[in-house]
Amino acid sequence: MAELKYLSGFGSEFSSEDPRRPGSLPQGQNNPQRCPYGLYAEQLSGTAFTAPRHENRRSWLYRIRPSVIHEPFKRTNSAKFLTHNWDEVDPDPNQTRWLPFDIPSAFTDFVSGLHTVCGAGDPRARHGIAIHVFLCNAPMEKSAFYNSDGDFLIVPQQGTLQITTEFGKMEVRPNEIAVIQQGMRFAVHVDGPTRGYILEVFDGHFKLPDLGPIGANGLANPRDFLTPVAHYADEEIPGFKIFSKYQGAVFEAVQNHSPFDVVAWHGNYVPYKYCLDNFMVINSVSFDHCDPSIFTVLTCPSTKAGVAIADFVIFPPRWSVQEHTFRPPYYHRNCMSEFMGLILGNYEAKEEGFAPGGATLHSAMTPHGPDSKCFNAASTAKLDAEKIAVGTQAFMFESSLSMAMTKWGAETCQKVDHKYYECWKNLPKLFSDEVNV
Repeated sequence: MAELKYLSGFGSEFSSEDPRRPGSLPQGQNNPQRCPYGLYAEQLSGTAFTAPRHENRRSWLYRIRPSVIHEPFKRTNSAKFLTHNWDEVDPDPNQTRWLPFDIPSAFTDFVSGLHTVCGAGDPRARHGIAIHVFLCNAPMEKSAFYNSDGDFLIVPQQGTLQITTEFGKMEVRPNEIAVIQQGMRFAVHVDGPTRGYILEVFDGHFKLPDLGPIGANGLANPRDFLTPVAHYADEEIPGFKIFSKYQGAVFEAVQNHSPFDVVAWHGNYVPYKYCLDNFMVINSVSFDHCDPSIFTVLTCPSTKAGVAIADFVIFPPRWSVQEHTFRPPYYHRNCMSEFMGLILGNYEAKEEGFAPGGATLHSAMTPHGPDSKCFNAASTAKLDAEKIAVGTQAFMFESSLSMAMTKWGAETCQKVDHKYYECWKNLPKLFSDEVNV
């Protein structure tokens, strides 16, 4: 890997050039008649050209060869469990829990290890989401991948990802996340069994949530988001494969050089990473349990004010000090769909059964909440100030869309916990003629 230096900030205009080629970034204009060092100028646009300035995302890449040099794309079965067919199995409103997903023992790289669990919408209409897990044990060799359908928010749970992008290199460990935006080519190197989760959005791009009354600071701070510096590879590689995810299918093209040949770049459409340890937690210091929206790291808004296509929410270590309050998450039914995963530790409301590398799905208006053990303990606990979720990191992909499971998620993976509903069966009837003070 290259030295891991980063440019910090979120949504800012960045510029970077490989120090091996000083002066490779054109000055004064984006597309000069002849670029320094005989490079080609290429723009990567993540929004419409005419998007408002504060929403417009694009970057200029100065590369050894333009990305148009490749053989025609052909359909491939390299990611046979990647799908956007939401009609494979009948709808199921039940609470669903998955035990930790199995990492294969046979040679499996990141692309072949992509498995779609659930989702909604249509990438052709640029509206919807998909939730995947990646289960792999080997590096991508002589290949790169890009997503024509949307953005990937990648959440490693086991194993470190060495991600090479056109913009440079990133190392992403568990308890960090990476976002690879639409159209960006990347390759993933892993060393041994590796597992994690992916939230894919078709509609737009992730942004920081508005803070409203919280004020200028809090939650995820822009300066903690890191972007790689330029690091090019000038390599002739016969038979190099470019995988394209397009309209939910995977295609393959062959070229004879590395696509990671960008010597310099500038713009605000970039890959980035973020360490979840840097999240500034906001919480109640008086009474009641706040809505999980206060834990939002990134959001992909819909066209309706305050309604998200997808939110990425975490439940990090934090102090719990509320008085006269049932402190764990309350029982609720929600117009949103909630997919939860566990990176490490034990989630406070489900300390048994919900394990790192597993997941749960609570669909729109399906009731859920603490299991009976958690309820009994929290109802009688002495309410001292307590630091909770120590050594734990749970997260939630929340969406306004009603998600459907794939056949792999519902059947093929064989990880559905069919006894999940039993965790609520022992909740007692406590109704009494006496006033409960």
